[in-house]
Amino acid sequence: MKTHKQPSFSKKVYEVVRNIPRGKVLTYAEVAAKAGKPKASRAVGYWMSKNYDTNIPCHRVVRSDGKIGDYNRGGPKKKFELLLKEGYRP
Repeated sequence: MKTHKQPSFSKKVYEVVRNIPRGKVLTYAEVAAKAGKPKASRAVGYWMSKNYDTNIPCHRVVRSDGKIGDYNRGGPKKKFELLLKEGYRP
């Protein structure tokens, strides 16, 4: 009998984030829920901080309190600039 290995949580997180459309954002908590672990928003933040793959738009993940949050490729200011350039309107 074959067993099917489930994708790791980080792979699920990256897949959710990869599918966030330009000009839109999800919160860390929303990404965690869509990846199957609703209480793992801190883990989502961890995986976003470790992401350097430009095909995964981690700048589209924001905090639940309405703040932008950090960005490992230039800080919050750069993250906000990228979002505005993509059409995001807070």
